[in-house]
Amino acid sequence: MTGSRKVAAGGGRGSRLGRTAMTGLSFLILLVAGVGWGYLKLTGQIDTFGADGISGDRPPASSNGQNVLVIGSDTRSGANRKLGGGKGTVGRSDTAFLLHVYADHRHAVAVSIPRDSMVDIPACRTPGGEWTAPQHHVMFNGAFSVGETAEGNPACTQNTVEHLTGLRVDHTVVVDFSGFSALTSAVGGVPVCLPQDIYQRDLSPNRTTRGALVFAKGPQTVSGQRALDYVRIRHGIGDGSDIGRIKRQQAFIGSLIKKVKSQGLNPTTLLPLADAATDSMTVDPGLGSADRLLKFAMSMKNIDLRNTRFVTVPWRYEGARVAIVEPEAHALWEALKADRTIDGQDASGQGKGGRSTKRPDDASPSPAAPAPVSGTGISLAVYNGTTVNGLAARAAELLRAHGFTVTGTATASNQDRMSTVIQYGPGLEAEAETTARLFAGARTMASGTPGIQVVLGASYAENPSPAAEATPTPSAEPSTVGDGARSADEDLCKDLSYG
Repeated sequence: MTGSRKVAAGGGRGSRLGRTAMTGLSFLILLVAGVGWGYLKLTGQIDTFGADGISGDRPPASSNGQNVLVIGSDTRSGANRKLGGGKGTVGRSDTAFLLHVYADHRHAVAVSIPRDSMVDIPACRTPGGEWTAPQHHVMFNGAFSVGETAEGNPACTQNTVEHLTGLRVDHTVVVDFSGFSALTSAVGGVPVCLPQDIYQRDLSPNRTTRGALVFAKGPQTVSGQRALDYVRIRHGIGDGSDIGRIKRQQAFIGSLIKKVKSQGLNPTTLLPLADAATDSMTVDPGLGSADRLLKFAMSMKNIDLRNTRFVTVPWRYEGARVAIVEPEAHALWEALKADRTIDGQDASGQGKGGRSTKRPDDASPSPAAPAPVSGTGISLAVYNGTTVNGLAARAAELLRAHGFTVTGTATASNQDRMSTVIQYGPGLEAEAETTARLFAGARTMASGTPGIQVVLGASYAENPSPAAEATPTPSAEPSTVGDGARSADEDLCKDLSYG
């Protein structure tokens, strides 16, 4: 009896262990099945835009990091009309930033591009299959509206950003009002701060009265429609510009990242958030599955909040619009290509364990004196991309003085270039970089055409002094870029307005 009880007792313990194991296994199977079902469900609801609209003339991949273009669409069609107000049916870009995840996967920076920035929009494909003529010195957010469809034209915005920065965009994500609202609700609200009380007229400037209080001054948590109202506030704070709004949007995104990371970056926590957002998300074909989206999100789990930074491209007012300031902007793009952070750290992952070889509190090195530019063995042609007479001849003289062989000068097909571009064929990137050192604010761009072509812009007409002598290329970004940065761990109530 005792033996049988022992057997029974042993059997009971084994049965309990077995039941526990089976319960655990069943839970694991359900969890995996749930995640798998989530993947299938999410993949089925992710919209992608066609790759046929992405330009064939793209910058080379010059970094082991990743560049992700994030576009906030304020289309007023469908479910977005109730959230955004207004009656327009053409998709518009309300905000945009280029997220650079450094190669060490321990640093990231989001560079905001003001929607009113004056840029060149390259040829873009319309829904009918036609390619538009390039547009020069037009508002940046016009790229998203090319073709005038409700969905917008994310491929055109991607082409424009690549043309502006010389950086290859690896992925593009578009989120509209509905997706943004759902995401903030799914995360349980996002902590924000207001520098002052906000009333109804601040959200609707055409009101004749101040209206009711919408947001009280100070910290609070918002979600859904209120979160959308927060990131769209322009009037009543600072100078009422998009620049001030960008500051609040950067603070909001940083706070959202902090909230999500506090809940844990894993498929279990990310799937509900992705489920909330993907119904109203459009991505490039390379991100068109839940697996790829979650893999990208998981790749950022080791980035500390202090190393997640937000900046705005160097800018200045140009009347009611915004001009991008050179050579500061060019220095920023070049730093991202080299995986160098905005405070001068090496984030290429080449150091031990993939970490930067410099401590965050190390001082950035002073710019080294530039070596003399020698064009010996470099042949190129010069094109005048402006209406200033004799500019190509002047540049040719400068180039010859530095040892370059100028094969010819001519007028460019377009004569309203703002900045100088050094176009180079296969195998000539280093030679193009050498050439660019002579022209302040010049950028290099890969081309399918053999040889090197210097296309002069208005920046050279205004400042014909050799860049290598007048303005040395800095070894780190201009201090003003880093000075205006904020991190995802920043005080929520700090630096929320402009003017």
